[in-house]
Amino acid sequence: MASLLSCSACSACVVSSKLSFPISGWGSKPRRRWGSIGLIIAPQAERRRSRVLAVVSRAVFRDLDADDFRHPLDKQNTLLLRTIPGLNELGKALLGPVTEQVMLLENIGTSVLVSEKQLPDLHKLMVEAAKVLNTDAPDLYVRQNPVPNAYTLAVSGRKPFIVVHTSLVELLSRRELQAVLAHELGHLKCDHGVWLTFANIITLGAYSVPGLGAMIAQSLEEQLFRWLRAAELTCDRAALLVAQDPKVVISVLMKLAGGCPSLSDQLSVDAFLEQARSYDKASSSPIGWYIRNAQTRQLSHPLPVLRAREIDEWSRSHEYRFLLKRAAQLEDSLKV
Repeated sequence: MASLLSCSACSACVVSSKLSFPISGWGSKPRRRWGSIGLIIAPQAERRRSRVLAVVSRAVFRDLDADDFRHPLDKQNTLLLRTIPGLNELGKALLGPVTEQVMLLENIGTSVLVSEKQLPDLHKLMVEAAKVLNTDAPDLYVRQNPVPNAYTLAVSGRKPFIVVHTSLVELLSRRELQAVLAHELGHLKCDHGVWLTFANIITLGAYSVPGLGAMIAQSLEEQLFRWLRAAELTCDRAALLVAQDPKVVISVLMKLAGGCPSLSDQLSVDAFLEQARSYDKASSSPIGWYIRNAQTRQLSHPLPVLRAREIDEWSRSHEYRFLLKRAAQLEDSLKV
């Protein structure tokens, strides 16, 4: 999840070779700052339902490969970035030992490490999500912070870890929180490479990082953000593979777009999807198309309404149904 959304955003970093690669998560907010997820406190009844639903049997994708759920735009924009000469080398120079150590100590120095004995409910959510996605579970830390946020870091070959702010835990239902963790795991699963270093640093404040320089940042920014928006669509799919209910993922996106605790029981996923369709209609004219593209280019994440529409469509796709069917067939064969 760099920054998460307008009101906030979520950041993450993935490992590629021996580097740490920052990656953005759920949000869609502007650049040059850590964001946070602007979500809504679920009513107690919803929280109780979430705990019950969390134990319902779900498909486990034992043979899942990243390309099984990677979004086509992710594939396309990854190929485009690979044509940029020297990008990997620049990433290695940018994230040297000192920068990596600062990132590591900053994020774990005042956090609580989650385990079976420490915050076991959160530990279970992470382990379950990693199992469903057929990937290793990173360490999970909870950090006291009033800004709702979650991000993942991996430094110099060390085991990657996810950090969740206490305010985010309070704002989300358990199923929504697990969907966010799954989104972050999606970045790790897809090995979203060195380009996330640049995208996240630009989002967090690229121009202040020694050795980068405004000219390099500006020249790469548009291409990186285009790729990052596509990568976010891939990781929304990872969230759906774990939640296995599109309304859970769409609910997170809806709450990112707007709302407050006093209105949480009045929010409607169906109405939000209708809003997404109305946005498509409003931006279909030549002027609307121009405004939409100009608006999108300024964001590190796709608009929440568009992400909601994408995940709704993918949840009804042959591709998603095939993954569920294949997982069920493999599970049956293991029981024989």
